[in-house]
Amino acid sequence: MSVERILATKGRDVLTVSPESSLHDAARLLAEKRIGALVVTSPDRQVRGILSERDIVRAVAADPASLNRQVSDFMTAHVITCGPHTSIPELMDEMTIGRFRHLPVVVDGRLAGLVSIGDVVKYRVAEIEAESRALRNYIATA
Repeated sequence: MSVERILATKGRDVLTVSPESSLHDAARLLAEKRIGALVVTSPDRQVRGILSERDIVRAVAADPASLNRQVSDFMTAHVITCGPHTSIPELMDEMTIGRFRHLPVVVDGRLAGLVSIGDVVKYRVAEIEAESRALRNYIATA
């Protein structure tokens, strides 16, 4: 199974923010939408960075006035991404090793989706439940 399967279920919509947006506006968007990260993109949807709740907490802890500064000052600029054909085990490894909770999905250099650790867990739980049902049915009919 691949990232494509997760995107087919959850959708491909991703909330983005420009590098020039204020940290305050980004924090407000995260709170309003009840999400944990925003992908920072150029107008043509090229990934420029990612801004997480952790990034905002670190910025405000260091200087509360940082809320008035630009997202680009605090985003993670070196973003690890995946493609739609990335396997779920590869995705889980990348998220675990890098301690990422969100991974942008990129196709032809452009943002095509976002996968969170919650999406991966939900997918794996459903997969395990389906395997369990199949085994029970097999045993019951054997």
